[in-house]
Amino acid sequence: MGPLDLLWHLANFFAPAVGVGVITPSFAKLLWRRDLKSAPWLRLVGWTTAASAVVLIAGLVVFSQDGKIATYAAVVVAAGTALWWAGFRR
Repeated sequence: MGPLDLLWHLANFFAPAVGVGVITPSFAKLLWRRDLKSAPWLRLVGWTTAASAVVLIAGLVVFSQDGKIATYAAVVVAAGTALWWAGFRR
């Protein structure tokens, strides 16, 4: 595998984490406009993306392959938890 192939593999592996990490805080900022007014969007995206990426790596280690539905379900739970922690805790 060449370096370009490695780059594409890593980009596709972390794409769900980045997608969930951008979409979830964006919708949360729209739905809870007043509650999340003081939380910067970029901070919410960072925490949500990082938590989702950690869960993807853990799912790869635990299941020895990528793409398990249990891993993606855990990504959703981790993203929600990270969003709550970064945005709603006082």
